[in-house]
Amino acid sequence: MSLLELQGVTLKFGGLTAVNNLTLKVEEGEVFALVGPNGAGKSTVFNLISRFYTPVSGTIRFDGKDLLKLASHEVPSLGIARTFQNIELFHQATVLQNLLVGRHRHRQASLIPQLLHLPSVRSEERAHRVAVEEVIDFLDLQPYRDKLIAGLPYGVRKVVELGRALASQPRLLLVDEPASGLSVEETQNMRWWLDDIRRQMGITVLMVEHDMGLVGKVSDRVMALADGAQLALGTPAEVQSHPKVIEAYLGTGAISKTANAAGERV
Repeated sequence: MSLLELQGVTLKFGGLTAVNNLTLKVEEGEVFALVGPNGAGKSTVFNLISRFYTPVSGTIRFDGKDLLKLASHEVPSLGIARTFQNIELFHQATVLQNLLVGRHRHRQASLIPQLLHLPSVRSEERAHRVAVEEVIDFLDLQPYRDKLIAGLPYGVRKVVELGRALASQPRLLLVDEPASGLSVEETQNMRWWLDDIRRQMGITVLMVEHDMGLVGKVSDRVMALADGAQLALGTPAEVQSHPKVIEAYLGTGAISKTANAAGERV
């Protein structure tokens, strides 16, 4: 059984079909990338998994559990965390405080013990702090620990948002365009972190990304989408060379040019 399974999922907004009969399986322990032109439905898939949207047909299962029976606020409790295209952080809070928000699903103390600040609550808070400090060390965020988000560069904010997701200790991490807006050096760091998230932390990653260089270096499998439907599925090299993918990205003329170039090399 796959860790995440979408079967025949369709989502419509009025007369527009945003996701069209999509079937997708993500295996535990892999990095799986969704690629495609703007408007292909990639982030919409994330919003379906996160339960911000409800499909008109199809099923979505995580570790055998039916996600469509859950509300959006219940999804993180299963071990699913995500980042967003547009960074969603508390700008007037520090890096440390933002990462502690990611520990919410692990909080066990009820209201009364928290108000009384009982020893059990203090012990739990120390455990949350240790978990967050491990993420800070992992992502090299020590220089920014006590700084407000509002004063940080864009690239650091991207890393903080990734850190907040990791602080929840997910089984599945949904990463939406992690390299968007980053410099070459920052993108390289993101590549290393994505590798380590899978290898050291054992977290499965489903990623939306336009940077095919990053996709090719970190992904086990890639699915290309266009108009909400699957164009191609395979290794990064297989998908990048697929005629339908070339057409979707570059137009029909690119296919003949690619074929001619291949013939000339032969």
